[in-house]
Amino acid sequence: MNIRLKPLAVALPLALFQSLQAAEQLASLDTMVVTATRQPMRVSEVLTDTSVIERDEIEAAGHTNLEQILAAQPGMQIVANGSWGASSSLLVRGTNAKHVLLLVDGMRVGSATSGEPTWSRIPVALIERIEIIRGPASAMYGSDAIGGVIQVFTRRSEQPFHFSAEAGAGNYGTRSGSASLSGKRNGWEYGLSLSREETDGFNSRPWTATANPDKDGFRNQGSSARLGYTFAPGHQLMFSALYAEGSNRYDGTGAKVDWENRTRNGNASLVLKNRLTAGWNSSLSVGRSIDQSTNLRDGLRNSRFNTEQDFYSWQNDLVGSLGNFLVGLERAEQAIDTTGNYIQRKRRNDAVQLGWNRGFGDHRLQASVRRDDDSLFGDKTTGSLAYGYRFSSQWRASASVGTAFKAPTFNELYYPLTGTFVGNPDVQPESAINRELSIHYEAGSQAVSLTWYLNRIEDMIAWTRVGALNKPTNIDSARLEGATLTWQGKLRSLDLQASYDWLDAIDRRNDRQLARRARHSASLALGQNFDRWDWRAEVLASGKRYEYVGAARVNLSGYALTNLYAAYRLTPEWSIFGRVNNLFDRDYILADTYATPGRNAFIGIRYSPK
Repeated sequence: MNIRLKPLAVALPLALFQSLQAAEQLASLDTMVVTATRQPMRVSEVLTDTSVIERDEIEAAGHTNLEQILAAQPGMQIVANGSWGASSSLLVRGTNAKHVLLLVDGMRVGSATSGEPTWSRIPVALIERIEIIRGPASAMYGSDAIGGVIQVFTRRSEQPFHFSAEAGAGNYGTRSGSASLSGKRNGWEYGLSLSREETDGFNSRPWTATANPDKDGFRNQGSSARLGYTFAPGHQLMFSALYAEGSNRYDGTGAKVDWENRTRNGNASLVLKNRLTAGWNSSLSVGRSIDQSTNLRDGLRNSRFNTEQDFYSWQNDLVGSLGNFLVGLERAEQAIDTTGNYIQRKRRNDAVQLGWNRGFGDHRLQASVRRDDDSLFGDKTTGSLAYGYRFSSQWRASASVGTAFKAPTFNELYYPLTGTFVGNPDVQPESAINRELSIHYEAGSQAVSLTWYLNRIEDMIAWTRVGALNKPTNIDSARLEGATLTWQGKLRSLDLQASYDWLDAIDRRNDRQLARRARHSASLALGQNFDRWDWRAEVLASGKRYEYVGAARVNLSGYALTNLYAAYRLTPEWSIFGRVNNLFDRDYILADTYATPGRNAFIGIRYSPK
């Protein structure tokens, strides 16, 4: 990217922003975020590329699944293999699907065999808040966080008692319902949420002669719970859990075969927080997460891949005249249970972590270092350093550098010989180094930011032909350079959010654009609240992408999707709402040979006291 274009890219929109009459200060700038540094900090003080999505924003957008929420965020592209509930991948800043870490209430969630989270199985109805960190974060979280971290927080409330519920239906045979009860009173904090969603879906591969021409439906039901007690100021014990189970039908190999994937996903944690002194807070955590997947062929079990992960953590936050320090110890234990004959089925990782941040007038520094000791591949040390400077009350800038790594999955290491595919115990972790610059402008109700990054990933794992077998080897490398321009603010009475992403994602081994990555993508959301009405219009646009089938390159055309949402308040507590996705019924493809939904609508009723 021509660096001389960047000041122009900021100056042009700012000329418009500064001409607007700002009536309010952006509350989001004072929003507290914990994922970026594992300590509470205001968004305006964080030196990493961060987004926060609150419950009211999720409801105002009308998104019905987590993939829709994430696809509308800057720096993110979603790939889905067919109908709702099908296998999907989140590509953050052009990194691979295995390069993003998913946390639910602080606990890792995902498969130790495939290396990817199951995004579709986390019901939106159970989500209170989402924090997104773009860029390497292994110095905070260890393996997997080469592209970023997504943390989901389950439903909660600061009110003494809060109950909400909603139900609705749409075309494609879609129907859903949910209810949530939460509150905080007399030292107790509690919550319970339930949800169920179901859809008949559509034929995922209508152009593939060997695929089953039936509809590929999806169902998912989930629950979350939390119970905590503050037994003295600064001393709290909290239990939280999430569980979801569901199934989706999909079109795989085999003529007219009826394939089904049944899943169970969840996590549970117990956290003890203690304020030991005025400047020392301790947090002890223990938790477990599960990711269970069973594939059925014509109703009979064909394969099973189950992951159990146990976590133990002791984090100490120290505040003094030299700044804010973090000292942490962690242990993670993974175990798999599958139908395949894996040589190794368990691994453990021990880690020690140090973090520090401090403000010096208009200057701010953040640093962290972490050492991981894995029982299968040995030691790995990662670190990060960031510097920020505030030029004025409206302008601030930051620069950072960080390293990250991705440990091989059990499939990459020990996949049993199946046909010509077999794992490779000698494969090593992938590694990355990222450089980043950003500039922010904030005035009144307007906030604009421009972030440039350059991420180099080495020793990337690819399945390649070695003799008569296909084995994973560390032969790939990637160069990911990009820039993200975002704007959030008000235009008279309208709420606006806009972003543009430029991405140059290069496979250095083959000197070509990485598959399924668009060089250009953008989003625009325009909404308004007036009288009893809330409405929002959203446009998501993506440039062309490529797939590679052997030596052949398949073009995936660019697209633009328009979505509409509206809600009408019957009373202060009751409202009806509706959403139309793909308003103009555009044909588009996210993965070669897989269809996507056409125009679809959903209407419902919601009870939610303020």
